Amino acid sequence: MVSFAALALMGGMVCAQSSWPTKPITFVVPQAPGGANDVIARAVAQGLENSLGQPVVVENRPGANGNLGTGQVAHAAADGHTFLVTAQSAYTINPALYSRVPFDPIKDFTPVMQLAVAPYLLVVNPNFPAKNLNELVAYAKANPGKVEYASAGNGTLNHLLGEMLKKQKGVELLHVPYKGASAAATDVVAGQLPMTFGSFPGVMPFVASGKLRVLGVASDRPTTLAPEIAPLGKDLAVTSWYGLFAPAGTPKPIVDRLYQSIRAVLARPEMGERFKTLGAERVESDPQSFKAMLPGELARWKQVVKDSGAHID
Repeated sequence: MVSFAALALMGGMVCAQSSWPTKPITFVVPQAPGGANDVIARAVAQGLENSLGQPVVVENRPGANGNLGTGQVAHAAADGHTFLVTAQSAYTINPALYSRVPFDPIKDFTPVMQLAVAPYLLVVNPNFPAKNLNELVAYAKANPGKVEYASAGNGTLNHLLGEMLKKQKGVELLHVPYKGASAAATDVVAGQLPMTFGSFPGVMPFVASGKLRVLGVASDRPTTLAPEIAPLGKDLAVTSWYGLFAPAGTPKPIVDRLYQSIRAVLARPEMGERFKTLGAERVESDPQSFKAMLPGELARWKQVVKDSGAHID
């Protein structure tokens, strides 16, 4: 039999959840202002304010490659007023890349939804002889250990994509890490190195101007952003996503209401256009499907990082 005290407590929880939110909501972004994750978070936050009746504030907490802000939300109160908006790499790659991170990606969070996905492209300098992936593989096999690829740094997504290409196609490629994706792409444009994997918004301006040649998109199907670009296939299919998380223990009615509110925001035509300018696509993802995909994502990147030998500390 349920005690009177327990019934009173349950009634209080229901009341609190039905009145949520009772104060401004904070979206913590564990990256610096101006990047795709930050812009996506701000677009969603702006669209939410009318439907939730409270300000939604974006707070940038960069540091330790995303670990600082992620750890902050992991230990925040689970009252529905603090959430994490993060890039996939900080959430699924960092736990494998660092010996310790200040969060458990499964135990410390309640997944709310994916917000967007952004494709990565394999690009080369126009003077490089390969015109497609098969020609690149053939050239690399004919010139073992002589083909270099640039990345944004050890353990970054474009580094790991290069390592996946090496393993899946059985080729020798030399990794050259840079301090950032922009520097890596710039040197490929200049012909200092022949190739790199880059985010859609980071490299497409160079492709459009003829300064880079695109060999394919890291996907098993074409991207709606540029359907003419050939997919690289299942072995190199990487979903770079941006997702929303609540601290573990956040009441389900709050998570469900936030999901439904954001879903309505993302359905607006102007949001699709705004995301497209960022080189991102909106996605349909509910809390259950998002939660179900995370263990597989974590396991996959743990193996990729292990195979690459990358580590930060």
